[in-house]
Amino acid sequence: MKKTFKLSFIFSSIIFIVSCIMSCEKLIPVAPEDDSLLDGTVEGLTYEQTAKFLRGDAAINEVFTAATGLGPIFVSNSCISCHAGDGKGHLATILTRFGQNDETGNKYLHLGGPQLQNKSIAGFKPEQLPVGVASAKFTAPAFTGLGFLQNVSDEDIIKLTDPNDANNDGISGVASWLGIPSTINPSPNAVIKNGKYLHRFGKKASAYDLLHQTVNAYNQDMGITSDFDLIDAYSQLKTDADISTQKINDVVAYLTTLKAPIQRNQNDVDVLKGKAIFNQLNCGGCHTPVLKTGNSPINAISNKEFHPYTDMLLHDMGKDLDDGYTEGTAKTSEWKTPALWGLGLSKDSQGGRYFLMHDGRAKSIEEAITLHGGEAQKSKAKYTELNSTEKQQLLKFLESL
Repeated sequence: MKKTFKLSFIFSSIIFIVSCIMSCEKLIPVAPEDDSLLDGTVEGLTYEQTAKFLRGDAAINEVFTAATGLGPIFVSNSCISCHAGDGKGHLATILTRFGQNDETGNKYLHLGGPQLQNKSIAGFKPEQLPVGVASAKFTAPAFTGLGFLQNVSDEDIIKLTDPNDANNDGISGVASWLGIPSTINPSPNAVIKNGKYLHRFGKKASAYDLLHQTVNAYNQDMGITSDFDLIDAYSQLKTDADISTQKINDVVAYLTTLKAPIQRNQNDVDVLKGKAIFNQLNCGGCHTPVLKTGNSPINAISNKEFHPYTDMLLHDMGKDLDDGYTEGTAKTSEWKTPALWGLGLSKDSQGGRYFLMHDGRAKSIEEAITLHGGEAQKSKAKYTELNSTEKQQLLKFLESL
């Protein structure tokens, strides 16, 4: 009798526990789909590469103070404040670039150019924009997929150039050729042209690689010096490093091994029709759909085909997008083709709405299209001739990226 009671009690307890577990599972939030997030590693990293990624992830979330090297003048006190979820920046974190109005260089470096530091720590005054100086607003770019873009060979990018519009399609992309700081080592397979190297990052393609871009961001955005750039943004004097070389390298490793954005609803009928319209309008003349990486010491991104929708070249975008400011050797109307992958997720890091183009002026994808001019004029004209259904299909395709 006692044995039967014990067995019955144990059985009832098991049923109760299982019921509790099943009820609790219903309360656990469902993890978001991988294609709805920009963060996460590429597949196939080694243990050591994953460890670097995680250290870099922690580093971009670090909030600096005056005691840890912030400033004395700065724009923000952390990387993540401008790149929430590894996505595009908001107007609240917009950058002001100034000092250069032609291809001959920046004449205001002694006055704080090329970036305005509009905040300061206690006891210091933030910078003021010099009167009458050329300037432009830049939103922060997305982080995701940058390692793939870095590992496209110079030769493949050069093949996409068409400076004289030989194919007569109205598009004449050019590469950005600039010198590099002595602290930045060029790629072993870099193409050198008149002592200059092909640059591929930044709105005007003025940064050579992810290390160059990262070092500039720490110094110009946060006033954080490193062994790669010891010049203080405030005093313009050489100082001690505020951040370790390992931490800089960890951030670069993080940026290099972030996954590429994953297209959503790829087999949707309207998305497929929109993709065909995208090709019909020759949008791919600048927003090249498919690229391939070359050899890389990171096997996970070595010799991989990917779909960024950019040629990483400079294009004349017309007078409406000419702010009278430039960087490197780009003309004031020239901008590097931004990658379209991740476009549909941009608003997730921008407060729930879009802020597109270099300065966030476009509040929708359609508005961004209609702001295109210059080399994109023919494609824009064809877009205006589409019927409402075709326009919606194209927008649905772009939203899927």
